Amino acid sequence: MPFRILTINPGSTSTKFALFEDEKQIFIQTLRHSSDEIAAYPSVASQFSFRKELILKAISEAGYDVATVDIVVGRGGLLHPIESGIYEVNEDMIYDLEHPQAGEHASNLGGLIARSIAEVAKKGARAYIADPVVVDEMEDVARFSGHPAIKRISIFHALNQKAIARTYAAEVGKKYEELNLIVAHLGGGISVSAHRKGRVIDTNNALNGDGAFSPERTGGLPASALVDICFNSGKTQAEINRMICGSGGLVAYLNSNNVQEITEKLIPEHPEYKIVVDAMSYQIAKEIGAMSTVLNGEVDAIILTGGIVWNSPVNDYIIQKVSFIAPVKLYAGEDEMRALAQNGLRILRGETEAKIYFK
Repeated sequence: MPFRILTINPGSTSTKFALFEDEKQIFIQTLRHSSDEIAAYPSVASQFSFRKELILKAISEAGYDVATVDIVVGRGGLLHPIESGIYEVNEDMIYDLEHPQAGEHASNLGGLIARSIAEVAKKGARAYIADPVVVDEMEDVARFSGHPAIKRISIFHALNQKAIARTYAAEVGKKYEELNLIVAHLGGGISVSAHRKGRVIDTNNALNGDGAFSPERTGGLPASALVDICFNSGKTQAEINRMICGSGGLVAYLNSNNVQEITEKLIPEHPEYKIVVDAMSYQIAKEIGAMSTVLNGEVDAIILTGGIVWNSPVNDYIIQKVSFIAPVKLYAGEDEMRALAQNGLRILRGETEAKIYFK
């Protein structure tokens, strides 16, 4: 009998969940939540029961029985920094998800909902999270920013990067832990990471302003110019933060975060827009080049993944710049549901052991 796995990925205005039987996806649904629905709750954690009941109702209406689920794997939230891996949802994690120290985010609900549903699933079913964005395997030398008041931190697309790296390793007949890889996740945020023998030893903070600019984020900015905006523009702290994450990058330059729309529709009408997309691609290539030095030039492959990789103009620009470093492999899109399921399956098959989360 195949194992049945439920995966849960809460977003700010959506809840995505899927059922798998081993590697086969048998059901997937995304529930959209209006701003009025979300506004009714004073905090992210308080949305827990609302979202959980919607998931249970949708699964039942689709003709599936949650009592047949062997394992529930939720998207990890903004916990304190942890090593890569699969973590069973325990009381320490529940407390930190309900009382977040690193900030509120909808992904914090992943572990909370997974734990609650596991309690009504098949006898012995357990709840886990896998490779949350706070995975931190950076070397100490990579943590220095240039001033002791500011420390470089690891926030990146760990779930998709790790899953795609393992996929590539399997395709070439190697173990992930045997390879040196540079993985660039190209989505609304962009993270470029150096994977050395199964550990991400350096990466940019893809959320709070570091690395290449992206469809929605500024990436790294000249420090003095940013200070000037902070003190002389009249903007509030919240407005500055929104400028850096949400309204930066392509949104600021071209008023769109849709790279496909920009390359296929806007650039033919406005050829001057092309240089903005080229600039983003240029900065991504620079980040890849920088990560090659972190790996001492010993790079087995460069992997481009994420939604932007559906766009050949971006791919072509980057490949032209970096292919001298190592072969470039493309994995367009991202499948976080499948990545979560694969991690759950590794637990069920005894291929790995869950780690223990401590406050």
